[in-house]
Amino acid sequence: MFLKSGMLAIGLVLLLWLPHGLSMGNSCSASVLEARRFFELENEQLRKRYHEEFLSGYNYNTNVTEENRQAMIEVYARNAELNKRLAKTIKASDYAQSEDASIRRQAEHLSKLGASALSAEDYLALQNAISSMQSNYATVNVCSYTNRSDCTLALEPEIQERLTHSRDPAELAWYWREWYDKAGTPMREHFAEYVRLTRKAAQLNGYPSYADYWVQFYEDTDFERQLDAAFKQLLPFYRQIHGYVRYRLRQHYGPEVVPAEGNIPMSLLGNMWGQSWNEVIDLFTPYPEKPFVDVKAEMERQGYTVQKLFELGDQFFQSLGMRALPSSFWNLSMLTRPTERQVVCHASAWDFYQDSDVRIKMCTEVDNHYFYVVHHELGHIQYYLQYEGQPAVFRGAPNPGFHEAVGDVIALSVMSAKHLKTIGLIENGRLDEKSRINQLFKQALSKIVFLPFGYAVEKYRYAVFRNELDESQWNCGFWQMRSEYGGLEPPVARTEKDFDATAKYHVDADVEYLRYFAAHIFQFQFHKALCRLAGQYAPDDSQLTLDNCDIFGSKTAGRALSQFLSKGSSRHWKEVLQEFTGETEMDPSALLEYFDPLYQWLKKENSRLGVPLGWSQTNKIPSDCCGTFST
Repeated sequence: MFLKSGMLAIGLVLLLWLPHGLSMGNSCSASVLEARRFFELENEQLRKRYHEEFLSGYNYNTNVTEENRQAMIEVYARNAELNKRLAKTIKASDYAQSEDASIRRQAEHLSKLGASALSAEDYLALQNAISSMQSNYATVNVCSYTNRSDCTLALEPEIQERLTHSRDPAELAWYWREWYDKAGTPMREHFAEYVRLTRKAAQLNGYPSYADYWVQFYEDTDFERQLDAAFKQLLPFYRQIHGYVRYRLRQHYGPEVVPAEGNIPMSLLGNMWGQSWNEVIDLFTPYPEKPFVDVKAEMERQGYTVQKLFELGDQFFQSLGMRALPSSFWNLSMLTRPTERQVVCHASAWDFYQDSDVRIKMCTEVDNHYFYVVHHELGHIQYYLQYEGQPAVFRGAPNPGFHEAVGDVIALSVMSAKHLKTIGLIENGRLDEKSRINQLFKQALSKIVFLPFGYAVEKYRYAVFRNELDESQWNCGFWQMRSEYGGLEPPVARTEKDFDATAKYHVDADVEYLRYFAAHIFQFQFHKALCRLAGQYAPDDSQLTLDNCDIFGSKTAGRALSQFLSKGSSRHWKEVLQEFTGETEMDPSALLEYFDPLYQWLKKENSRLGVPLGWSQTNKIPSDCCGTFST
């Protein structure tokens, strides 16, 4: 817990630094001691600024009003000027050449200003563009397909409920178009302003584009090539899933709706962006005679509440010997949708940089999806708590993908049959072979299917930021990438009168998205390491497989995870990854091993059925759109 007294806080920060590169064995020259004092004081000021920023952001996200939006922007703008002054001071010093590795790393991190490098006028314009897109996303309502005069339907739960349960392609296309026309198209000018200003900010930071500024977060000049290589390595598996799903959808909807060898209309897949397909798994379950475990029905039978879901997540981390959720979490979080005000329902975890104040904002319901999301978001919370002792500049992940992977790695255990039996939601903790294929397929419709989506979203923005895609083709270029990388298309034709990229929250909110692609790979590397430590995994042992590993209760795994998380961003991600897993690269091998039984089944089944694999370019965009984007 941070102390409020200035001198006590500084003393505590110094003590907390000692295990992280400032041990007494390091040089204690006058210049190093002076640098330590400087960064101690500046980190305390930075912590206070972060606290102020996240508090204003949380207030806005949990009460979307113009007053709160303006208050948030004012805080960000004021702190941007202070960050700029700090960076200028650091650059004018010799801290970047210090003999102390931690000082050099802090100087490097704090010299990168991001948007704060802009002039005060430009910074305000950028924040207005971003927050305007966020406000629009949070407040969009669409009209009902069955009652066109009722235009009060929100994405969650009303639109999502229809995407999940309707089997009328006309109705599904209606809701798809309503959402994209209202969440996306009106935001084109704001997005253009955002692109213009982030390009300027990147150049002020010494990067040729905002894409290059984002990529440098991974501290590896080769990382973009590794991204492309990983995508290519995973594509054969995705093509098997895509072909099988398209074949089964064509059986259900007919050739007029689903082509034999073309793109899948994404409106049929149960998700507004086609980034996961498991909401409509009943249409293409491999073994329909083997019903899925209905965890939602059992939770309802046992009287589960939203509070109970979060208590279960807290219990999981405590079973590993990790920190319990502080009382402030329970008192200050927004765990369900309020009825009296507009909120941003997109689930997020928040660190307020003071007194272990950590919170979650989400509109939770008791079902399978939120059972997973709760544990994912609590992974972020545990990360915050574990690196709380680091200086403010190091309170983050050393690789953006790590933060997202931590919640997911816990969820991999939580969603296993073994764990569901442990907590009393199912009776049998081991699946038979057909049920195992069903379960792996369901997971793949989230984990594997996401990868082309995440890849396309970021490659699209890279192309925009680098000015490789002319503004006159921003929309058709977006859909061309979605088609080329993932074989999906809009259910209706789209032109440059439309603008659809901003119908996705992360695009509106200026969230770097490669982190999610990377997390979907890193989480399986983490999972394999933790399962081995917990004695839950052994290669070639059919009783100890990755897909039915549960690390619940393993203090050994918990200690390793805690050590990994507590380092924050104080060291390079390859160093901490090697200590944790023995690996130094983003490697899809563990993911492919996890899903290998399904991959082998799909290859055989698609061959047996004569399923065509691959897809042509979409015909839902103008024929004169830009060229291909293959990596």
